[in-house]
Amino acid sequence: MTAKRTRLFQTLAIAPLALGLAACKQEATAPAGEAPKGEAIAAIAPPAGKAWTDVVEVTADGGYRVGNPNAPIKLMEFGALSCSHCAEFSEAASAELLGQFVASGRVSYELRFFMLNALDVPATLLATCGSPEAVIPLADQFWAFQKTMFQNLQAGGEAQLQAAGSLPPEQRFAAIAKLGGMDTFFAARGIPQAQAATCLADVNKATAFVNATQKAGTEMGITGTPTFFLNGAKLDFNTWDKVKGALQGAGAR
Repeated sequence: MTAKRTRLFQTLAIAPLALGLAACKQEATAPAGEAPKGEAIAAIAPPAGKAWTDVVEVTADGGYRVGNPNAPIKLMEFGALSCSHCAEFSEAASAELLGQFVASGRVSYELRFFMLNALDVPATLLATCGSPEAVIPLADQFWAFQKTMFQNLQAGGEAQLQAAGSLPPEQRFAAIAKLGGMDTFFAARGIPQAQAATCLADVNKATAFVNATQKAGTEMGITGTPTFFLNGAKLDFNTWDKVKGALQGAGAR
């Protein structure tokens, strides 16, 4: 997998289907610290006329954060849209994480996209093609769609995928998106065709995503997804039951 990922970093070329199906890891493998512990924290009221789940901003490191920007408990996820374990976490966690923990004002949640393979590049370009407020909901919806994407790619065959990967970069991601059904998925969720085409041709943004992935791997030891940080401490688990317990232990209770 390392050689294939290196090829992605060097050329933004398309990796085989098998990489997209088996790239993420069930458990984070990098060294991790102990989850923070703390006293119970009272709920924090949102700004007048708003819910904390309506408060979204792009962070300095290119993540998408929802919730109280001054929340005493900060959860950050490195996630990949092609990662099946990220999809499992999203299905198990999203409603409760956002609807209870983030909504309480005690917890903020930041998603940073990680490029496990070249399928992640067009998916992430499209997920971030609209407003910042739409990014996390679109990511959750895409994770639910993920199996269908893989079915579409397998139905098209690896030859078509490899042909798409051989196109110039400004055409490559649109071709991959079409093969996977990503274009119609996002069009049905408010990303018009012309807007999507512009986003998919943005080679500079695609390269920035890949560079950010390299930086996260080098500086933060990210080797698989999903990987979580709680108040800056890397967690050595990535299932919702354990992450939820860590949030509660840190005071979100």
